[in-house]
Amino acid sequence: MAVVTYRDALNQALREEMQRDPDVFLMGEEVGVYQGAYKVSRGLLDEFGPLRVVDTPITELGFAGVGVGAAMVGLRPVIEFMTWNFALLAIDQLVNSAAKMRYMSGGQVGVPAVFRGPGGAALQLAAQHSQAFESYYAHVPGLKVVMPATPADAKGLLKSAIRSDDPIVFIEGEMLYNTKGEIPEGEHVVPLGRADVKRSGGDVTIVCHSKTVSIALKAAEELADEGVEAEVVDLRTIRPLDAETVLSSVARTHRCVVAEEGWPFAGVGAQVVDTIQREIFDDLDAPVLRVTGADVPMPYNKHLERAAKVDSAKIVSAANQVLYRGRDA
Repeated sequence: MAVVTYRDALNQALREEMQRDPDVFLMGEEVGVYQGAYKVSRGLLDEFGPLRVVDTPITELGFAGVGVGAAMVGLRPVIEFMTWNFALLAIDQLVNSAAKMRYMSGGQVGVPAVFRGPGGAALQLAAQHSQAFESYYAHVPGLKVVMPATPADAKGLLKSAIRSDDPIVFIEGEMLYNTKGEIPEGEHVVPLGRADVKRSGGDVTIVCHSKTVSIALKAAEELADEGVEAEVVDLRTIRPLDAETVLSSVARTHRCVVAEEGWPFAGVGAQVVDTIQREIFDDLDAPVLRVTGADVPMPYNKHLERAAKVDSAKIVSAANQVLYRGRDA
């Protein structure tokens, strides 16, 4: 298997799907001449030309609306937002148009569009550029929300998203673009709506997604040094949520920690905890705990920013609490 970066995995997915289907096109700010703000679209303009790799003005509401309209008449647009922070300007098109068109047309008109770009915090980009918005979109019937954590999942899930007949919110981890991983040779497609067990264990389940996957895996290694085997479940798709995989893991380990980058109130983790405690309450040996970002706008100061983010020590502490171990119990 080839080892590639997360950004190159996304690039491969775009190239392969544009080669496979002439109705697929890419549109957004700086996707063409500049080759993408994060170089995900590198080389695509030269290969496919300006009709299929379309540079737009800085008008998220406008080009998101163009994408919705293009999808309604049969094309398969991939709309890149430079960051999901800026996509707030286009939320009307996603929530009131893309998500509802199939329902409001009685199933006659679909919106097979992918809205993608980086989300979450990077390093010292402060409050307006460090937000995790997945719970916003997962709240909306009609939208699917996908958040890959590895290069292999980034490629496979993006290919599935492009082929989907439903609108997809595809949020890439801003700090993941340079991470590397193996990708299977040949056609590689990962089905939407299926979680993945990234590490097996029998003592406690850690449910996570996107950037918290690598943090959870680091926490699992630290716990292993203490004799605790943690199972790490990567949701991959936030909506639809793969409850079966999560419940199966927790039913075996009897303990669970849910980690996410976003804020605690009404977050993705709240839905996961509700699902666990509603469906398999009697299998739990401890309350499910959540590890989230701090309930504050992201600080600019690097020390405060570090304190506001999820890290492996916070996950280890939560795991020790549900295991009733040591000083963290």
